[in-house]
Amino acid sequence: MEELIANRYVNALVDITSVEQRLEFSGVLSTIAKLFDDAKVAESLTSPLISAEQKTSFVLDGLGKDCDVKLQNFIKIIGENGRLDLLPVVARKLQQAIQKENNEYQGVILSSNTLDDSEITNLETSLQKYTGSTIKLTQEKSELDGIKVSVEDLGIEVNFSKQRVKEQLIDFITKSL
Repeated sequence: MEELIANRYVNALVDITSVEQRLEFSGVLSTIAKLFDDAKVAESLTSPLISAEQKTSFVLDGLGKDCDVKLQNFIKIIGENGRLDLLPVVARKLQQAIQKENNEYQGVILSSNTLDDSEITNLETSLQKYTGSTIKLTQEKSELDGIKVSVEDLGIEVNFSKQRVKEQLIDFITKSL
């Protein structure tokens, strides 16, 4: 349900802003969304004991006086409707809209071994041929015995693990007998 409501706000924001403003607003909204990681801030912005006006004013004060009027009005509308708790979802959805608009997506490579730049570039090129989109991959260390490539916004997940290959080989052999 949150996703549907956030999509409406994001669609409205996309309709009234330029590309540059969307990028700026995305950065600001992502910063606000990170505030929700702090339990005290999240509790303050979701508490029914604090009025919607106080919550909105708290967020707007954090933005400063130099903040764009459109963004201020956007925050005010969200606050008036008691939806400030949706700001992290709105920030994520706005980022997805920008990625879709630019046809550029972010992905993650999870592996226990560090891949060199040429291998990452080869993966990016392969994914670009497959999807028709520009994909920028970042690598993260994990305990996975293999490689997992994930581009969440495109719904792509490729997994090569030794354990999985071993299980498939055993399954194939047992079916052959």
